[in-house]
Amino acid sequence: MSQVQRVGFLLVENFTMISLASAIEPLRMANQLSGKALYEWVMLTETGAPVRASDGVQVTPDHAIHDCGHLDMMLLCGGVGVANARSRPLRSWLQQLAHRKVKLGAVCTGSFLLADAGVLEGYRCTIHWEYMAAFQEAFPRQETSNALYCIDRDRLTSSGGTAPIDMMMHLIEKEHSSALSTAICDMFLCERIRDGQEEQKVLLRHLVGPAQPKLAEVVALMEANLEEPITLDELAHYVGLSRRQVERLFQRHVKCSPSRYYLNLRLKRARQLLRQTSLAIIDIATACGFVSMPHFSKCYRECFGVPPRDDRSGRPAPAVVQATPDLSDITLNQCFDTARGEPTFASVTL
Repeated sequence: MSQVQRVGFLLVENFTMISLASAIEPLRMANQLSGKALYEWVMLTETGAPVRASDGVQVTPDHAIHDCGHLDMMLLCGGVGVANARSRPLRSWLQQLAHRKVKLGAVCTGSFLLADAGVLEGYRCTIHWEYMAAFQEAFPRQETSNALYCIDRDRLTSSGGTAPIDMMMHLIEKEHSSALSTAICDMFLCERIRDGQEEQKVLLRHLVGPAQPKLAEVVALMEANLEEPITLDELAHYVGLSRRQVERLFQRHVKCSPSRYYLNLRLKRARQLLRQTSLAIIDIATACGFVSMPHFSKCYRECFGVPPRDDRSGRPAPAVVQATPDLSDITLNQCFDTARGEPTFASVTL
């Protein structure tokens, strides 16, 4: 491609600086190493007013969204409390860009605003794992992935952090050459360009190794059945093991019982929904497989040291030492398909 591509970066309040830099720097290096102006970029905000990143750095944009002129690609940079950036003018502008066949993308939590504008319908996308549960509740029909980044035709979405580097280098390789993307990788001291199919979080199968496929199967079943938990006997039956064999696998490799691991997964999901959405607590309990509110509150308090209502209100929790390790943070909770109202995202540091 010989024509200079003009890329707009739309910044919303509390956007994540590392994701923005990770998306811009490959473009800069592509220009530097090629000796050509392959890309140019502009900073945008909805009104043209300065915004602050989540680290407190204030950025003055080049243009407001309606004054930015021609764009070949637009990347929306999200971060903490991204839902607060929703507005009718922004939705309308994003829909106009989509109508003009402009490439649209997002980094970190920016996918929420693209989905809110309806411009991700029919496309596969990703979002930062910490917001995945709330995103799936808000847009239950949206195809989501746990991948580091997704490039689906003219839509590009990245999970955030340093993943935009990989996404942009993949794009540069596609549009120019693998030699250029490899040279950028070397300049950034990256060992390799990660593939878009790689997942955001380290899954259990990577920790226990390929020698334990049955354990990975059980965990995958647990993650896919949080709203209606499967009994341990059923889990064992589905993977062709006895109940005792499953218990031994968990004790040997995960250092806790299967029931404790399953409970941690459900409570982890509940905490994400509690902090990131405005769903009623009873609906969250139901969505995470608890049929009794007292039982849910008791388990939640034992795990996190604070009852659900206090956790939502932001009251500090006392220090708690868990009896068993909370290993649910090494997996990503899978989606379920029932929307229960429009969530309002909370302020979560990414």
